[in-house]
Parts: sequence; structure tokens; C-alpha cells
Amino acid sequence: MRHKPFLITALTGPASYARPSGSKVLEFRIGTEGLAIPMKLRDLVYKLYARRVEYRLDHDRAPKHIGVILDGNRRWARASGGTTEQGHKAGADKIQEMLGWCAETDVEVVTLWLLSTDNLNRPEGELLPLVGIIEDTVRDLAADGRWRVHHVGQLDLLPDTTQKVLKEAEQKAGDIDGILVNVAVGYGGRQEITDAVRSLLTDRAAHGVSLDELAESLTVEDISEHLYTRGQPDPDLIIRTSGEQRLSGFMLWQSAHSEYYFCEVFWPGFRKVDFLRALRDYAARHRRYGN
Repeated sequence: MRHKPFLITALTGPASYARPSGSKVLEFRIGTEGLAIPMKLRDLVYKLYARRVEYRLDHDRAPKHIGVILDGNRRWARASGGTTEQGHKAGADKIQEMLGWCAETDVEVVTLWLLSTDNLNRPEGELLPLVGIIEDTVRDLAADGRWRVHHVGQLDLLPDTTQKVLKEAEQKAGDIDGILVNVAVGYGGRQEITDAVRSLLTDRAAHGVSLDELAESLTVEDISEHLYTRGQPDPDLIIRTSGEQRLSGFMLWQSAHSEYYFCEVFWPGFRKVDFLRALRDYAARHRRYGN
């Protein structure tokens, strides 16, 4: 593979590549030092590689519901020399592109974690622009005509304008036949379970069921029917960007049998090839569902 250093650089960017040659180690400095890879050529290599991965995907084993923890906007901005707001805007711009990839691979439900309940504690100077970007994103998703937008989260924790945008987006969803897109805004996994139990208790009390009777008859399905995602399939695959390897409370109840894929790239830099790799990795796994 005499061109391997060249291909590595084309795929990963400027780097050092070393290989043994007899008793010596030859080092190739490629990129900003020595051989510069034209951007057009690098893009071409990416496209060819992405097509190769996509061609080999087993669509019969593709996930039907994908959850995405969109992580790394701020770190991407710092690495790029931009502002936090620019990072969040770049992350928002990536969403429509990613949903297009999902449509191409027969995904039926996508859950996007845009704002956690913990995020609501951020400084006002950062939170207000972020909320504004989320509102614009939800409007764009609803206006696109391809996505059925559904809010998951605690609505009353959000500003009035955000609540209005989310409600209007859901109202438009009834006329759309496309991917169901759950936008998790003001979402926390433990809060979701708490809200589900509270809703269940209130519902049963309204029907004259006592606590003793409820305790005797309570099932897992009873709680599932009161989650934000009630009536939907549980996520098959959960993707988290930025290299963090934790769920942070995302879909705690629904992810009992989900497969996880952790990607090193920050969310604004998430590429189609990263998405396809996640699907390829998922298709290669043997899901045992606890058996």
C-alpha cells in the first residue's frame, strides 16, 4: 500500500504517518508540512468512502429509531476560534442534513436531545441565544414538510415563546407523512420517569383506583404508556458525539435494550460517513435483549 500515507491524510487531515523500513523508521509529514492535500480531492475521497460504506450496509438490520445526543457545540466553537453562539448555530444547521441521511436509510423515528433540564441552569447570556436557535430550528423542521415534529420534555420549564413554537410545530405534524422527529427540549431522563409516574397516579386516581390497588396491578407497560414517547418504539441505536461515553440521563427508561455508539467528532463536524459507520457498527451487533 504505497499510497497509504496519502490516503490516511486525505481521510483524516494533516498528520504524521510512520512505517518501518528495515531497521529504520521513516516518517512522512503530510499536510501543512510537505504534501498538501487539495480540499476537493479530500472531499472526493470522503464521498467515495461513504458510498462504499453505504453500499455494504445491511438495510434489513438498520435501526428504526435512532436517538442522538448532540454534544460538542461549544468545544467545536473553541477549536474553530468562534463563539459559543456560533457553535450552537453550526450544530443546528447540521440537524436537517442528518435527518436527510436518516430518510435515505429508512429510519422511522429520530430523537434529538437539544436542551436538557441541566442546560437550563446555564448563564443567561449563553442560554437565551441557545433557546432562540432552538426555536428557529424547530420552526424550520416544521416548515420543511418532511418531518413530523413532536416535543419531548417538560414544557412548563421553557419560556412562553419556546412553548408556543413547540406547540405550533406539533400541530403541523398531523398533515405530514415522514420521519417522526422528537425534539427533546427541557428534557431529563429522571424527570421523564417522575412525570410518567405522576401522570399515572393522577390518571388512576381519577378513575377511582386506590394506591393499594395500583401497587398490586402496576406493570412496566403502565409506566411506558405515560412517558413522553408513549406509543413509539424504543430507540434501537443511541449516538453520542464529542467522545463522551455516557448517556447523561438520555431516554433512561426507553434505552434498556438500546445499542450505543460513541463518536469522537464534535456534533457540528458530524459527517455522513460518521453516521454510516454508526449504522454499520449497529448492523454488525447481535442484540440479545437480555437473553
